Amino acid sequence: MDRIGHVLTDESLQAEVVTLTNCDREPIHIPGSIQPYGFLLCLDPRTQRVVQASANTADMVGLAADDLIGQDLSAFFSEERLRELAAQWVSLTENHRLQGVRLNQLPGQPFFKLIQHRFDDLLWLEFEPVEPAATGPLDLPSLNEALSQMLGAESVLEFCQHAVQQISNITGFDRVMMYRFADDESGEVVAEVRAPGLEPFLGLRYPATDIPQQARAMYLRNWLRFIAEVGYVPVPLVPVRTPATGRPPDMTYAVLRSVSPIHVQYLRNMGVQASMSVSLIRDGKLWGLIVCHHNSPRLVSYELRDLCQFIGKTFSSLLKSKEQAEDYQYQLRLRQTQADLFARMAELPDFRRALYDHAPTVMDLFRCGGVAVCFDQQTATLGATPTPEELGELMEWLHLNAPEEVFHTNSYARLHPAGVKLRAVASGIMAICLDRQNRDYILWFRPEVVQQVTWAGRREKPETTHNGELFLSPRQSFAAWSESVENTAEAWRSIEVAAAQELRLRIADIRLKMFDEVQARATLLGRLNEELERSNEELDSFAYVASHDLKEPLRGIHNYSLFLLEDYADKLDAEGVEKLQTLIRLSKRMENLIESLLKLSRVSRLETRLHPVRVADVLHEVRDMLQVRLAQTATTLEIEGELPVVLADAVRLGEVLNNLLTNAMRYNDNAHPYVWVGVAPATVQGPRGSTPPGFCTLYVRDNGIGIDPRHHENIFRIFKRLHGPNKYGGGTGAGLAIARKMIEKMGGQIWVDSVAGQGATFYFSVPTPH
Repeated sequence: MDRIGHVLTDESLQAEVVTLTNCDREPIHIPGSIQPYGFLLCLDPRTQRVVQASANTADMVGLAADDLIGQDLSAFFSEERLRELAAQWVSLTENHRLQGVRLNQLPGQPFFKLIQHRFDDLLWLEFEPVEPAATGPLDLPSLNEALSQMLGAESVLEFCQHAVQQISNITGFDRVMMYRFADDESGEVVAEVRAPGLEPFLGLRYPATDIPQQARAMYLRNWLRFIAEVGYVPVPLVPVRTPATGRPPDMTYAVLRSVSPIHVQYLRNMGVQASMSVSLIRDGKLWGLIVCHHNSPRLVSYELRDLCQFIGKTFSSLLKSKEQAEDYQYQLRLRQTQADLFARMAELPDFRRALYDHAPTVMDLFRCGGVAVCFDQQTATLGATPTPEELGELMEWLHLNAPEEVFHTNSYARLHPAGVKLRAVASGIMAICLDRQNRDYILWFRPEVVQQVTWAGRREKPETTHNGELFLSPRQSFAAWSESVENTAEAWRSIEVAAAQELRLRIADIRLKMFDEVQARATLLGRLNEELERSNEELDSFAYVASHDLKEPLRGIHNYSLFLLEDYADKLDAEGVEKLQTLIRLSKRMENLIESLLKLSRVSRLETRLHPVRVADVLHEVRDMLQVRLAQTATTLEIEGELPVVLADAVRLGEVLNNLLTNAMRYNDNAHPYVWVGVAPATVQGPRGSTPPGFCTLYVRDNGIGIDPRHHENIFRIFKRLHGPNKYGGGTGAGLAIARKMIEKMGGQIWVDSVAGQGATFYFSVPTPH
């Protein structure tokens, strides 16, 4: 007995022990043995002589396997019959050919079914003795009625149920069920017929690992597998290896092929004594299986098994049209609901209330557990949704991490750790963004799929063990499946995503119409803006004059304070000296503030002239100016990719880069400071959306202390510092305000993307020559 549970005579064939953890490596297509309800002969197609035979030929036909090796089939058939068979062998393929035969040498000439095919350079002849009791009468009218029901099924699930019912009627198995595979190859029982008293498996789900990949590949090639008695003792081939190849033959298409001992153990755990499965294939891929179980040994005739295979192929050929029809019906219902919703939105003065106050609501569009409608800092919810605090955190995450107009996921927890606490109501999320800046969203939620699956009957069941090893059982498979899909919801379908996008566009149209209705006010607002612009210009002029005129007296205060300290320090007590030093320090800080204000007002007043500028040349000059500071701080400056030619004021562009590089060095406590400069991808979103045509976006990124998102806007305000005046090298807090003014004067925008403790990336856009 070899280590994978099959009788082999060649010790070199022994392989590693196959268990539930490594069964995906089990060579199930070359078991080297058959099931004992028939016998097998393998012939060399050139000599038409036996090269291998199953070891049970002596029991079934009175001829030992060793004696058959090298012989032709004259011991079985007449010369005329052999010529007929030889003519058939020429055209054989892997597809089975069935015929009834009588064997000459046996008393009474018992009747066998001969199943022939050609594969792996062998002629395969499989003999099944006819068992009258095992073959029930074929009820053709009932079969015709069943096929009519399958054709008329209005849903895929109804289609599945008719198929398993017909297989049950034909075979008489105690349980017939249909597995449907998901995209991740896990499975679910979607239809079932069972004998009274059996526990229902409908809704059972199991992980992809329950069916190894090599078994799935074989299911695609061979449509039907049958086990007449699970407790059978495998019958080895004699010899195990094919003489011409030196290896066991590939038994993929052999009807009598012995099955995996792991699969046998699985069936035993379920109390199953006979089994059959039929493949269901859609577009060349394994869609599912029809699986039959019986609680006692059961030999189903080849003709009835072939009829079951015919039903499986018929089901497979009709499946695509049934799924398309069901999708079409679902789409029709969705479209009707959508049309009703749109009509209600057009009728009501406030279209937002139509989304959640009147039927149908946005929750009725497609299957979901709950909906949140968030407009203008107000939220309305329907069904099961996260708490208001959790919704706020979710929308903030969407704002930072989901730039697309329609975002959807069936596992929010895989994208964001905080999603784990929402899995009961929001493992799956679909969101349409209506206004990113104002955090306006509509969100649909789906619960964790594990919570929607239940077992009928008792959940408690003793573990099945053998020699101390735990074997797989249906409930254990369900537990494994549950673990593999934790934090996962039903996936969003493409037609649902499309419907959400259409709703977003419709809302955008309504809001645009509302904008058009207030366009008449735009003229008034324009005049107000002109007046505001003039006021801003006057304010800039005032700031320039005031700061310029204040510099002279302030410089005098500073200088006279220095003279007093130098000439009269010995005549003053300690308190007087300290006050003079404070006066000098404050006057110097005041001078820096006035200088920053003067610089800001100068930027506003001076005309900006744009010329083609090589960013690389400007950055090179800035790096030369900062070389000493870079060396002192041990900062590494790296340029990522090729820097473009832009339309800019070279001096102001240099000042912007100087400010950003200086800040990157200043606000960095990393042991190895880094600064990267490069061109951002076109998909990067700024405060005004994506980079418009005719502009490019540059970035300066560092690995420093980072900036909390709530301060992202504050840092660009004049004299706004997040730290004390003496921390991180001091400063007036005007640098970023001046940089923003310079970039805006060139027609661009500047913003920051950062999280505290994770560095900062400053983006700024500038026009390009093309």
